[in-house]
Amino acid sequence: MEKVTASIITIGDELLIGQTIDTNSAWMAQQLNGMGVWVQRRVAVGDTKAAILQALDEESAAADIILITGGLGPTDDDITKPALLEYFGGTMVQHAPTLQYLMQRFESRGLPVLQRNIDQALVPDSCTVLMNNHGLAPGMWFEKNGKVFVSMPGVPHEMKGIMTDHVLPRIQEQFHTRAVIHQTLLTSGLGESFVAERLLAFEAQLPPNIKLAYLPSYGLLKLRLTALGDDKVSTAAALKLQFQQMQSLLADIAVYDEDIPMGAVLGRYLQAKGKTVGTAESCTGGYIAHSITAVAGSSAYYNGSVVTYSNAMKVKLLGVKDDTLAAHGAVSEATVREMAAGALKVLNTDYVMAVSGIMGPDGGTPEKPVGTVWIAAGSADNIVTVKHRLMYDRERNIQMTAIYAMNELRKLL
Repeated sequence: MEKVTASIITIGDELLIGQTIDTNSAWMAQQLNGMGVWVQRRVAVGDTKAAILQALDEESAAADIILITGGLGPTDDDITKPALLEYFGGTMVQHAPTLQYLMQRFESRGLPVLQRNIDQALVPDSCTVLMNNHGLAPGMWFEKNGKVFVSMPGVPHEMKGIMTDHVLPRIQEQFHTRAVIHQTLLTSGLGESFVAERLLAFEAQLPPNIKLAYLPSYGLLKLRLTALGDDKVSTAAALKLQFQQMQSLLADIAVYDEDIPMGAVLGRYLQAKGKTVGTAESCTGGYIAHSITAVAGSSAYYNGSVVTYSNAMKVKLLGVKDDTLAAHGAVSEATVREMAAGALKVLNTDYVMAVSGIMGPDGGTPEKPVGTVWIAAGSADNIVTVKHRLMYDRERNIQMTAIYAMNELRKLL
């Protein structure tokens, strides 16, 4: 069975100049990959007909399925439909169900309907219309020379709605795809090159249909095994055996056997033990709290945070001693210990994390350079502390401090 391939074309000058970040492609690629469609190219083009037509030619020569987002709005710079009309032929026609839905949307909100709004119901008669139940511009499904082309709005929730309601089921029905299965191990504490050395023999014995990818991220190294096969059950079984072997080789640095954020990893451990946690943050300014509460259901185990950015607030809210700050400074083991002890009382939790550091770009000294971070994690019975020397920009230093703090507590749990 041959591999089914796809290309993703995103349209919009705002993507090319960095004004808007393309999150659509990542989501579409995940959905396609999960059903065995291999995304081999992602292309961004500007709002010109020539660029769109060229991209359609190039991607249709390389892929079975071409997904297009953007350029379907009501303004003059939205030129995707005229380009598609030229590429696939036909004439523009009014799609009655879309027009009716559009009129109802405006009437229900008491808004006037402009001609440019009505024109959003115009589609080339060479397409199959995909109703957009989350917005105004419909999706369009074309077929040409054995290839499938789908045009959708660039608004993420509208695109996701059309993909889920129409595109993915139709692709599943029309294409016979191979099984593509991933399994990811999260690790922390050892650099990519050192992990690669440890896995040298393991990687050499992998079957031809199973590949290992190294994916570094802030404070973590993700190791993804990908298996490709004709049968999902047997492919998954073969992948599981290899994954277990890799996991045993990295038991000392393994964090979790699923590709989820560290906040979710920590939450699962807390839920399993029926324990609660709180945070006392200085240098991260609430980022650890954000990482934990980004997970649905975190209220079951997360009590809250005390963000004490100034020394005065460390003293007032957490009970850090003036003498401790005078003798050791805010960025010190003694201070984070007292921050943690104070947070346990103030937040009434089983566990706590406390951090204080110098994130940069200024504020460092020869004794405590930029990137110096102290972390405390634990309970009333056992607080562990660790010092890190980070070497990155402010944003990355903050994110890595959060990852390291949550991982210290995970290890205790």
